[in-house]
Amino acid sequence: MKIDLKKYKSIVFDCDGVVLDSNVVKTEAYFRTAKNLGATDAQAQALVEYHVELGGISRYHKFEWYLHEVLNQPVTEQAVQALLDEFARELEVGLMECAVAEGLEDLRSATPKANWMILSGGDQQEIRALFAKRDLAKYFDGGLFGSPDNKDTVLAREIASGNLQFPALFIGDSKYDFEAATRAGLDFVFLSDWTEVADWKTYCAENNIVVHNSIVQLC
Repeated sequence: MKIDLKKYKSIVFDCDGVVLDSNVVKTEAYFRTAKNLGATDAQAQALVEYHVELGGISRYHKFEWYLHEVLNQPVTEQAVQALLDEFARELEVGLMECAVAEGLEDLRSATPKANWMILSGGDQQEIRALFAKRDLAKYFDGGLFGSPDNKDTVLAREIASGNLQFPALFIGDSKYDFEAATRAGLDFVFLSDWTEVADWKTYCAENNIVVHNSIVQLC
């Protein structure tokens, strides 16, 4: 199904698995973070599986869950921050080296009137620094947003401020992306090439979701 991109006033992009081929980078970083801080292989794998299951949910939530449910430790600010800091160290190199989606510049040219924004489960400061270093921020005139605010919160805020205008499209690769977009009233396209959702074909069919392989297919 071909999407009429020119009708949209705002286009929201997930980052990992949509703009950057970074899903595997982050999955491996979760495992190494847990191991570096003393976890067993089984504990580290539990964190990885929770991360993959939840897709675009904030890392803050994932680490709180890991401390409480896997390690049976108190969820303190210090404990969460230790995980966040180690995770950021593990991510830095991988995010600078992972592939950028082909067709991004062509898509920007094809939608000159649309307001573009990034909405990620990743850390907001990290995303802004990364996109500046990789010369990607120039495409996203609507802003670069991430955790600790979740996607539902950011969408509601940007709609209320007038930054996100309708009709609007969300381009994502996770179940949470679709659910957040639907709750906020945005149209949705699922990109399949880099997704980590194992049952994406069934999920998209059951929910009548438009699927494309990659950004190139949207151009």
